[in-house]
Amino acid sequence: MPKDMTHTATDIFERRESAARSYCRGIPAVFASASGSILKDESGREFIDFLAGCSSLNYGHNDADMKAALIDHITADGLAHGLDLHTDTKAGFLDAFERHILQPRGMDHRVMFMGPTGANAVEAAMKIARKSTGRTNIIAFTNGFHGVTMGALAATGNGYHRGGAGMDTQGVTRMPYDGFAKGVDGAALLDQMLSDASGGIDAPAAIMLETVQGEGGLNAASPEFVQKVAKVAKKHGALLILDDIQAGCGRTGKFFSFEDMGVVPDLVPMAKSISGFGLPLAMVLVRPEHDVFGPAEHNGTFRGNTHAFVTARVAIEKFWADDAFENELAQKAALIERRLTELADMVPGAFLKGRGLMRGVDVGSGELAEKICGRAYDKGLVIETSGSEDQVVKVLAPLTTPVDTFNKGFDIVIEAAREVLETTKIAAE
Repeated sequence: MPKDMTHTATDIFERRESAARSYCRGIPAVFASASGSILKDESGREFIDFLAGCSSLNYGHNDADMKAALIDHITADGLAHGLDLHTDTKAGFLDAFERHILQPRGMDHRVMFMGPTGANAVEAAMKIARKSTGRTNIIAFTNGFHGVTMGALAATGNGYHRGGAGMDTQGVTRMPYDGFAKGVDGAALLDQMLSDASGGIDAPAAIMLETVQGEGGLNAASPEFVQKVAKVAKKHGALLILDDIQAGCGRTGKFFSFEDMGVVPDLVPMAKSISGFGLPLAMVLVRPEHDVFGPAEHNGTFRGNTHAFVTARVAIEKFWADDAFENELAQKAALIERRLTELADMVPGAFLKGRGLMRGVDVGSGELAEKICGRAYDKGLVIETSGSEDQVVKVLAPLTTPVDTFNKGFDIVIEAAREVLETTKIAAE
């Protein structure tokens, strides 16, 4: 920064950054530092973080143990980039993931690394399913969000995002998600259509869904629905892909969002908080019989983010070596539900959505949700919306957020909603 600049000139973003930027439009502060669940802007003003990098910072900002391990690694001239070469840090992560995550859950999946984003993981999973089965069609669901690269975008329900492709997206058949249409069982309908020679759906390579639809509005599938989908996949020779990119790594209260649902997916795309520290890292868990790619048949220059392996190992060993963290999450989930119920009770027709620590309130209007989040930002809280009309006030706070900080954040949301509703009432009168 030039010596005469005492703060960041915000006009540089308008002048030079693409119009595709989004979060910063409603959260315009210039942030300079962060710790735990607190963000600080360049003036030193503090904000409570209820966004957590859209679930990329489940363990908060700058966790002390991950930071220390990363600093030690860099100071010792540890590798920063390794393609898919063998490295000590990758071995350390894989060993910790095997011991603390896969083996306790009876999962024999292999771990495939690719490019560093969730969309890269979804693309890889879709390609694996197609090569493994020899089929091309993928079944996805209404309101699903799987990324905005072309393959993943085809499986994404949101028309605004698909419109950004500039062309038709192909290779995906969409079915109604659990609860999408009143009285319609999407899994049973899918089974019926696949079983009928005139059902009009090509035999699928895979059926892909999120157990909680993060960007789609926090729609949560019931265990019964997920089990039915798994049975439909098996019956019709399709692989089951459970996208755990946003809902995984403890966000719903368990490490995987599908735990206790009685299903074991064939493929599990993961990203966001898998690195533990907000560093880019993505992977797909693959049942061994579907590990079908030849060497470099699917690859990515940054599939060996060694720094991310360092912090990811620490995250697994620190938070998932026993059940203490999971027990803590259950208590916090109850707190979140209780406080969000207060918010829902303030807005006629509003209701809770989501599961675990992936929760929100559907206030029935995107305009109202935006005003509540905007007023909360003015009061020192970073929080966002989701849903097809952005009508859900969505909480994605770091899982490590202290109880008193949680309560302060919810106090802000409720106060903001009260002010917005009072203003709206006066305006209506």
